[in-house]
Amino acid sequence: MTRWTLNERIGQGVFFLDGAMGTQLFAAGAAPGGCNERLNLDSPQIVQAVHRRYLDAGSDAVITNTFGGNALSLRRHGLEEKTFEINQAGAKIARQAAGNERYVLGDIGPCGDFLEPLGTVKEVELAAAFAGQAEGLADGGVDGFIIETMTALEETLVAIGAIRSITEELPIFASLAYDPAGESARTMMGVSPAEAVRRLADAGITAIGFNCGTLDMPGYVRLAGAYAEAIVETGLLLLAEPNAGRPELDGDKAVYTLSPDGFAETLAEIAAAGAGILGGCCGTTPEHIAAAVQKIKT
Repeated sequence: MTRWTLNERIGQGVFFLDGAMGTQLFAAGAAPGGCNERLNLDSPQIVQAVHRRYLDAGSDAVITNTFGGNALSLRRHGLEEKTFEINQAGAKIARQAAGNERYVLGDIGPCGDFLEPLGTVKEVELAAAFAGQAEGLADGGVDGFIIETMTALEETLVAIGAIRSITEELPIFASLAYDPAGESARTMMGVSPAEAVRRLADAGITAIGFNCGTLDMPGYVRLAGAYAEAIVETGLLLLAEPNAGRPELDGDKAVYTLSPDGFAETLAEIAAAGAGILGGCCGTTPEHIAAAVQKIKT
């Protein structure tokens, strides 16, 4: 049987992504405090073990260990010259874990600074950093891209353009991080769901939505409803990767205490609001994803 492309598959019903990567890398043996993306070169077995746990939990796709894999972020670790190699390796590790039956999304996160004049990054420099990352991910065999945890639409648009300079065919998911703003939600840069959809709908993406942020679980459900209303007639799919609730402080450590069943209950509400691409962000584990898959797909 011919394998569906990612675009074909996400049109066939609920599509599950994975959950948190960083905490799972530490649980699998990675030392905290380093560059997680370097593990793609130095300890690929650790990264692949995390991917396999999520696939065993029922994820339809895994996201590459490349969130901070752009050249500007890697420069802070002295790894800028290894941008292509790190991203190519991250894609190959995920591809090997997923095989041909599941899918791989190349992860692109924010650069950690702002575009001029708010920050120090020039647009041409940012575009080159994201294009170099996308080139490595595409060469490594990803099925599509996910731009995550964005707060500024300008940076998101640069990332989309950079990916499109490498490939016109592979789908792009765009995800922003939201904080409470009265009864609604905004990104740190003040972007509402309606504005995000208005600015990004015609930019060459397939899905839009949210991940991370500082909302509580009812807040994520309301955010999903706002996005579902905004994407009507755009043809976009809705993506949702909430955290496992708000963290609680245990000494100087943030701890997420929402149970897998509690997470699954909320994700089912988010799915009912219209989200068809589902996963988890901070604090979520393979157990959280497994509980959600069981509740929503059965």
